[in-house]
Amino acid sequence: MKIESRLQEAVVKAIFSLYGQTVDLNQISLQKTKKEFEGHLTLVVFPFLKISKKNPEQTAQEIGEWLQANAEEISSFNVIKGFLNLSVATSCWLELLNDIRSVESYGVCKATADSPLVMIEYSSPNTNKPLHLGHVRNNLLGFALSEVLKANGKQVVKTNIVNDRGIHICKSMLAWQKWGNGETPESSGKKGDHLVGDYYVLFDKHYKAEIAELQSKGLTKEASEAQSLIMAEAREMLRKWEAGDIEVVSLWEKMNSWVYAGFDETYKKLGVDFDKIYYESQTYLDGKDTVLDGLKKGIFYKKEDGSVWADLTAEGLDHKLLLRGDGTSVYMTQDIGTAKLRFDDYPINTMVYVVGNEQNYHFQVLSILLDKLGFDFGKGLVHFSYGMVELPEGRMKSREGTVVDADDLVDEMVATAKETSQELGKLDGISTEEADKISRTVGLGALKYFILKVDPKKNMTFNPKESIDFNGNTGPFIQYTHARICSVIRKATDLGLSVPAVLSADIALTTKEENLIQLVADYAVVVKQAGDEYNPALIANYIYDLVKEYNQFYHDYTILKEEDQSLRDFRLVLSEEVAKVVKSGMSLLGIDVPDRM
Repeated sequence: MKIESRLQEAVVKAIFSLYGQTVDLNQISLQKTKKEFEGHLTLVVFPFLKISKKNPEQTAQEIGEWLQANAEEISSFNVIKGFLNLSVATSCWLELLNDIRSVESYGVCKATADSPLVMIEYSSPNTNKPLHLGHVRNNLLGFALSEVLKANGKQVVKTNIVNDRGIHICKSMLAWQKWGNGETPESSGKKGDHLVGDYYVLFDKHYKAEIAELQSKGLTKEASEAQSLIMAEAREMLRKWEAGDIEVVSLWEKMNSWVYAGFDETYKKLGVDFDKIYYESQTYLDGKDTVLDGLKKGIFYKKEDGSVWADLTAEGLDHKLLLRGDGTSVYMTQDIGTAKLRFDDYPINTMVYVVGNEQNYHFQVLSILLDKLGFDFGKGLVHFSYGMVELPEGRMKSREGTVVDADDLVDEMVATAKETSQELGKLDGISTEEADKISRTVGLGALKYFILKVDPKKNMTFNPKESIDFNGNTGPFIQYTHARICSVIRKATDLGLSVPAVLSADIALTTKEENLIQLVADYAVVVKQAGDEYNPALIANYIYDLVKEYNQFYHDYTILKEEDQSLRDFRLVLSEEVAKVVKSGMSLLGIDVPDRM
């Protein structure tokens, strides 16, 4: 049984013995004692004042005295106003460490066939451009959240919806058709998503030039946009695509195949994957049918131009377009179709959309529309809304000069990791192949950790150089600590040291060692909290606190050279358990921790 649970039961007995009344366990609030005070756990006594009929200090003192006299778990206590700080007996911490050690994957629960099924959508790229920095945060958050929920015993389906149709896709297609001269990824040496993205930019360049020319003839901006011939061509291409025009569909399939190959390469670099991929080209028709069915039922209404709308004024919102006058669908229509298909395909208990906070309104509306259409799952959708991520001004701009390309970012991180590691001498004496492997592990670890340690709801600025630092709250610092512990364990093995299956319960520990056990034990609580709150940052920052405490312990105490065998065994076991938790926690974030650095 957890120490907290044992203490809660002891407090129930104390209150009954002292004041003759029974209290519920949920009334007993135990918190970690603040660092500035002595103790491990703090009991808040204010809820018991009506029972004790005494002031907070007296009540805390009496409960503390009873616990010290009657509960073997308590070695000492102190009172600070209405707070009772309890010091847990060393034997309890050693017993807890033995318990943690006996569990194969401490802090992680496995799903069963009866576990709730959570579907998590992330990435959601457009096939008219490569993945960028915003997609990096999205993918890392989505993957980490999936792993965290798995660790909480949920069945998880990781899904991606590819935006592979629409006017923006036709812009790239039209530009390639007009000015591509048959260029392919093979002939150009470019990744397919980069090649198609270049044509999207080229379309925009020609479109802006056309608008400028029309405006120079005296037309307003609005009139110029309405008369744009190239935009009219793109819209016509979209209409042909939706009508199944063989030539347009063939071009669409060819260019999309280039993009998918490029996306797959980027996903592999980032270490993310999906269990099921949906394509808007396959879901939008379901959305249109569902909207038209809603129109027949009077849920939606049609305007004179043939467009279909939803009136959401009763919900305090506005009117929402669902189908354009020419019959083409909008994102909302496609999302309705995708949601319907997903719930047809899987027995989903919770549907989570990992999408930036600029889409808060969109998902509020989607939930309302699905509910209006009679889908039971409408109200239960979860929008995992996260803040924007940027780089310091002027850094690592992509070839287009407008966005930070994901591939460029990863390559730059790996190069920076190698440069920094070489400067610090961490790659000395190893092969080029091993140096490249470590540099990739450190570079990606730095990127992922720097992004994931930030509360998802907050906007953030990603600083590549700062993230590679081998000191402070960074991925490399955590990775290096794990490698340091692995080195200690290897040396112990080389020395022929073996650790008993169960540690002795009468080892004399210091406060720092007890606190470190307590911190290791907290891992299970943090994993659960991260799952409950959909916040991988809680795990990232917990792991940093753990390795920071371990490094202080490593600095202050000997391990292999400790002459007291029982104490040496304990410190080796404690080191091993810290390494296991670090590896487990970082894996939930999608980050590898090397055994050597």
